[in-house]
Amino acid sequence: MTGFTSKTLEARRGASSLEKMLGLLDSFTPAAPAWPTEELIRVSGTSRSTCYRYIKALQAAGLLTPVAGGAWMLGPRVIELDRTMRLCDPVTAGGFPMMQRLAAETGHTGLLCLLFSGTVMCVADARAEGAPAGLFSRGQRRPLFNGAASKVILAHLPPHQLRAIFARHRATIGAAGLGGDWESFRHALRAIRDAGHSITQSEFLPGVLGIAAPLFNAEGGVLGSLGIAARIEEVPVADHARLAARVAEAAREACASIAAQAQVAARPARAVG
Repeated sequence: MTGFTSKTLEARRGASSLEKMLGLLDSFTPAAPAWPTEELIRVSGTSRSTCYRYIKALQAAGLLTPVAGGAWMLGPRVIELDRTMRLCDPVTAGGFPMMQRLAAETGHTGLLCLLFSGTVMCVADARAEGAPAGLFSRGQRRPLFNGAASKVILAHLPPHQLRAIFARHRATIGAAGLGGDWESFRHALRAIRDAGHSITQSEFLPGVLGIAAPLFNAEGGVLGSLGIAARIEEVPVADHARLAARVAEAAREACASIAAQAQVAARPARAVG
């Protein structure tokens, strides 16, 4: 098995026992869906006996399940948790109907995204017929600096978070066309905020146009984004403003629905790790 650098392993060795146990779940990806026990021990940063205890605890919780050859895969409890998330998460519950309507009205793929631990995660998508391969889909994560769905979230983070982000990712921010210094970065994000939406072309996937608007909680903290994706050649430049206005309108409607979910489960704006 590959995919774990020495830096990752070192970070796991310095983590708490609970962090190390839950960190085993990060090992399971579409590229590496099954892990032998010996490999899990190697990446766990713990002793053999401790890792065995972690695996057994995760199995008992239904988060891991054994498969042939002494290997492990994610367990059925993950499916149950996913269903609960779909039904109860205020962003999903409030934004999903608007995303579907937006996709149906525009004929383009709808995307509902959430800020998650310094990245942007797609929590729902409505794929259009003939949509480009490789579009964002549920459960995938992408960086904050490329694509409309990400940039419109980044632009609405509070200043103290943006300063910390710029200090850590200055080179990446410059490469993404968001400015090589703090003032340029700040002005680029202000332009997105003033517009109320972000429009990008070929930033994450070649030939793909993205249009997205921000989603907020009742207090005005940014939670995620709602948008569409399409082939660039399918959307004339003259239509960009009209589509952006419709995306922004759908996002406002979704925000109202998200705020209405607050009596069940209000979602706070998230810090960026």
